[in-house]
Amino acid sequence: MCRRSACSPARPWWRAPACSCSGTKAPGRRSQLKQRSETMDVTKLRRVVTGHDAQGKAKVLIDETVTNAAETRRGAIATVIWSSEGFPVDNDGSDDPSDKKIGTTIPGGTVFRVVSFGPGVAPRNHRTDSIDYAVVMAGEIDMVLDDETVRLKAGDVMVQRGTVHNWINNGSEPCVIAFTLVSAKPVSAGGKTLNAQG
Repeated sequence: MCRRSACSPARPWWRAPACSCSGTKAPGRRSQLKQRSETMDVTKLRRVVTGHDAQGKAKVLIDETVTNAAETRRGAIATVIWSSEGFPVDNDGSDDPSDKKIGTTIPGGTVFRVVSFGPGVAPRNHRTDSIDYAVVMAGEIDMVLDDETVRLKAGDVMVQRGTVHNWINNGSEPCVIAFTLVSAKPVSAGGKTLNAQG
């Protein structure tokens, strides 16, 4: 039975379970993820940024393929989509901060970054003074903490709260994750302050 409201013509690979509106069997989750991972290339991401014109009307200020993708370590390619400094964030003006030289985080600010972790990506055990919101867009990856490891797959979401961690890709395809890092005070746990490292 088809529930057309659950089907999306904007995403032709998606059909609601048991939907027959396309005349073909809907692909399973595994084939959907495979298709996504085969086409995900962070150097070709489309970046759309909105703002306002001189009359205060909403408009698209930027609509382009990213231009700042770079290898940050062996096997990791990252592109900064946007960043901001200060809270609350200032949405005035039209300056584009995407080419600004920044570290992993901005003290008192935010960073929106997309990273592709290739198979065998070089290790980087690190902690940041931030709270990180992450969406796995394609592939699979292991997040290694002090005493445990969790496998994340496309469609999973994760909140990183100042914990030391490492990303390990033992698969055969890149894993692409979108991160929003929001500045935070250093974590206090176990009777000590756990500062940023790595």
